[in-house]
Amino acid sequence: MAEPPAEPARPDLLGLLVLRPGPLTTVQDLGRRGVAHLGVPRAGALDEPALRAANRLVGNPDGAAALETTLGGVTVRAEGGAVTVAVTGAPCAVRVDGRAAAWGAAVRLPAGAVVEVGPAVHGVRSYLAVAGGVAVPAVLGSRSADLLSGLGPAVLAEGDLLPVGPPPTGPRAELVPLPAVPAELVLRLRPGPHAHWFADAPLLGRATFRVAAASNRIAVRTEGPALTRSSAGSRELPSEGMVLGSVQVPPDGLPVIFLADHPTTGGYPVIGTVPPADLPAAAQARPGTPVRFVPLRPAAL
Repeated sequence: MAEPPAEPARPDLLGLLVLRPGPLTTVQDLGRRGVAHLGVPRAGALDEPALRAANRLVGNPDGAAALETTLGGVTVRAEGGAVTVAVTGAPCAVRVDGRAAAWGAAVRLPAGAVVEVGPAVHGVRSYLAVAGGVAVPAVLGSRSADLLSGLGPAVLAEGDLLPVGPPPTGPRAELVPLPAVPAELVLRLRPGPHAHWFADAPLLGRATFRVAAASNRIAVRTEGPALTRSSAGSRELPSEGMVLGSVQVPPDGLPVIFLADHPTTGGYPVIGTVPPADLPAAAQARPGTPVRFVPLRPAAL
């Protein structure tokens, strides 16, 4: 598979120097496609519309690599020259050299300027795109960090110097609308191969769960009423392939919704799958957010 070229970081090249990495900041693009058969997860930005929006604001292709922050933001300094950045995703304060700057718009950083992406006011994950993209080396066609397999660049640490690619030649968007962070996470659910294993499967359409604090880039874990297996589901499963959005039910009976860093195989029953279009909202749902599943009828599948 052809991989995007990447140049090594040098002091005379454009880059972003990490001054404060935040609780969990990673490099993400649109992920590794077509390699699940190798046991490699997709990875990539959990909130793809937010990544695409940030890239459009600075004139990048939609899939250029950017920084994905988690709750606490990040602080970086422009090295080697001026750069243009944009912040989208979870709303947060943005400051350049201590002065308030725009969220959801392109911001020019002179050489040596410091941009602070503050803690998320709502939601979980913010995206910092830079014109030219974050040009770390690609692995299997993607620059994304995969926290499950360990592929791609490491989680950001203080002192990291991230190379920036050549300036884009395309136009910049002035405004890219994005949906609000959900107060309630409503997820459509297609019936899965093991839905008949649960006598109380209809409970999914009536009960309210909540996002659990143990959620991460691998999966949204839930709290709430536990689902119980029927006699049809008394046997154990061999491991089988898992897709993005799979809803597994582990022994505790609490649904788990697979996100971008999910394992490619699993042995717990899959009660359904959530359409990919619903997953960006799941990526922005904080612990405690109500979760409601809406089972899809065959005509709506």
